[in-house]
Amino acid sequence: MKCPFCASMDTKVVDSRPDKDGTAIRRRRECESCGKRVTTYERVEELQPLVIKKDGRREPFDRLKLISGVQKACEKRPVSSETIQRLADRVETRLQEGSDREVPTPIIGEWVMKELHDVDEVAYVRFASVYRSFKDINEFMSELQELLTSGGVRPPRKR
Repeated sequence: MKCPFCASMDTKVVDSRPDKDGTAIRRRRECESCGKRVTTYERVEELQPLVIKKDGRREPFDRLKLISGVQKACEKRPVSSETIQRLADRVETRLQEGSDREVPTPIIGEWVMKELHDVDEVAYVRFASVYRSFKDINEFMSELQELLTSGGVRPPRKR
């Protein structure tokens, strides 16, 4: 494997173990040229389902795209990158375990919103506002009102 620091092809595995949920192998590698260490993850490559976009195009599911969207929604929120990775793992597992080889983006978006709702309500509303393309403040307020009445968010305290 190529060293990301010096581009040498001489790296060796120092340590290898399964990750926390057993879906990947975590490897610690050391470059024999510069001596720096790097962590890599080895996962089973599975046939990813196709995602049907809003305009009808089909493209392979992209985990990094999912993580990027969730990270934007969680920006400046107390949500760890590990939590985001686990959220992406759950969505990806659900995709792979399903029998459909093609999944429309609205279904994936709903899964992500459900996961975010349980993680951080502000991130949930941010993601929903982009994902559902709120046209005006009324749609945004309607979503917030639903969150408040569903018990997902506590109303602000009067001071």
